[in-house]
Amino acid sequence: MKHLFQLLCILGLSTSALAQESSIIATSNPTEGGVVMPVPEIAIIPEPVSLIKNTGTFTLPENVIILADKTPETKLVVDYLQMHLSIPTGSFVSIYTTSNNAATIRLITNERENATLGKEGYQLTVTPKLITIRANKAAGLFYGVQTLLQLFPKEIETKELAKNVKWTLPCVDITDYPRLGWRGLMFDVARHFFTKEEVKQFVDNMVRYKYNLLHLHLADDEGWRLEIKGLPKLTQVGAWNVKKVGTFGAFIPPTADEPRNYGGFYTQDDIKEIIQYAKDRFVDILPEIDVPGHSLAAVASYPELSCTPGAENYKVRSGEQIMDWSKGAPPRALIDNTLCPANEKVYVFLDSVITQVAALFPFGYIHMGGDEAPINYWQANDAVKALMQREGLKTMQQVQGYFEKRVQKIVESKGKKFMGWDEILDGDMPNTTAVMSWRGMQYGTAAAKKGHEVVMSPTQFAYLDYMQGDQITEPKVYESLRLNKSYQFNPIPEGVDPKYIIGAQANLWTEQIYNIRQVEYMVWPRGFAIAESVWSPKEKKNWPSFVSRTEEHFKRLDLAETKYSPAMYDPIFKVSRAADKSLVIDLSTEIDGLDIYYSFDNSTPDRFYPKYTEKLTPPKDASMLRVITYRGKEPIGRLISMPIDELNRRSPRR
Repeated sequence: MKHLFQLLCILGLSTSALAQESSIIATSNPTEGGVVMPVPEIAIIPEPVSLIKNTGTFTLPENVIILADKTPETKLVVDYLQMHLSIPTGSFVSIYTTSNNAATIRLITNERENATLGKEGYQLTVTPKLITIRANKAAGLFYGVQTLLQLFPKEIETKELAKNVKWTLPCVDITDYPRLGWRGLMFDVARHFFTKEEVKQFVDNMVRYKYNLLHLHLADDEGWRLEIKGLPKLTQVGAWNVKKVGTFGAFIPPTADEPRNYGGFYTQDDIKEIIQYAKDRFVDILPEIDVPGHSLAAVASYPELSCTPGAENYKVRSGEQIMDWSKGAPPRALIDNTLCPANEKVYVFLDSVITQVAALFPFGYIHMGGDEAPINYWQANDAVKALMQREGLKTMQQVQGYFEKRVQKIVESKGKKFMGWDEILDGDMPNTTAVMSWRGMQYGTAAAKKGHEVVMSPTQFAYLDYMQGDQITEPKVYESLRLNKSYQFNPIPEGVDPKYIIGAQANLWTEQIYNIRQVEYMVWPRGFAIAESVWSPKEKKNWPSFVSRTEEHFKRLDLAETKYSPAMYDPIFKVSRAADKSLVIDLSTEIDGLDIYYSFDNSTPDRFYPKYTEKLTPPKDASMLRVITYRGKEPIGRLISMPIDELNRRSPRR
């Protein structure tokens, strides 16, 4: 495949199907092992529908003139472009709204709609004298600007004047439009609170890769993050817990004298400001209030929302264990973190909450959770038993279905569409229920075949809280999800009518994420992979090309001072047992062209150490395996120190 790829480059093919690949040129210096590493001249993420590289280059002049329509939405695009050009380049960027032959960049809204482009597509043309972006709508111009910025040298990402940079970019013709209309990232601000400015920072990072939907998870056991007028305890009590640092779910329960001052919330004015900030960048915000489970913060604030005796003693969770997952889902609750489905006060409470959420958030959907609701307290509750008898409910799934249907009516009465996690369909919901499928592609597939709108966000491809490297290097959570696996995400499965798959997204739960730098580390580069899955045509996806482009974007993130994970360079450890029961260590890499060097003697390996070529058996008394990856003569991976005891724990016993 690699030789075919190089041959295509020599032949100069630049059709739309091979446009990105044809713009990759090899370095003049092959690596030590004889592997020629491709360096992409054009590295756009997500991959455009069609890219043709032409001869020549465009050089940015000292005085840049932007010609654009005089409309409020187009002005947002122009202001964005003006800021991102003027600061790093030092060029004087001026704006004209009437025809001017001296224009450097033209942003043109089509008078006659181009049906191929839709609402978010664009055409970008770069010639030696002029840059032109055409689109049907301002959103398309905005995404064209994102691609344009990626054509500039990487220094365009700096937040200050970049000196000694030649601001040239290749001449191209690009036609581009998204595969899906809903391209989302979920940001859990409930488990750990993130400030208004940090949410804006999250928005700024996501729009670079053409995401258009921010899903805010606003309420959970660890915190209620939204001001609701008339229910002050939600933020006086529900927004605060005891600060804990360590492994989530394994904390010692807080003592009564530990201060509950860790957390925070958004006022309604904060939310309005965030919504406007996102809107100015063509991002909608989906609010989520997760009920009936995951509701301990609400119950701690208003114990009358529970049917369980002793709820008045409940506290907002600080990371201590409150669920027993030893027997799988649904979990067995150690304390009752649910809103009681047989309690009329719950529906009055939710009506008040949903009324204000609907008024605050312009987006057409409200997400009401519905996942992982434990049933053991319901099973023992007299009020729930009476509800079942009165309503003819036979199972706990039907009890939750009763709850969900009542909540759906409240949501729809406010003029919004009701959405929940895929468990809600166990309660036989009507077709008007929209579903976010997280437990696997199969649940979204089944929902779509029943006529439900579906957003795909399956754990096996799109859960960004999962470990992306070896657990020895990552905050330990339930599972691992490497970059290559995320890149395999196909949000529209075979045999499903695409009209029911309204979108897809990646989810970032923050139980183990304490600050915005770790947020960035967990999102990127897997966020690149999901972006390409939801924007680019399926047939355009190409792993070697994606890796090359990702490496170029690492350089951009460095200059943008955005953190990311280098886990794709780390070796993968697999262990087994030989016939004599000795440990066998198998090392591999996620990407091609890397060499692995190792030591068993507790010293730090470099490229003069033994090179991994075959499976290893550790020396009898060795206690540590240290490994590092190189590309040619340059170290590229992190030094990983792996205890032999840890590998023994992972290995099967014969």
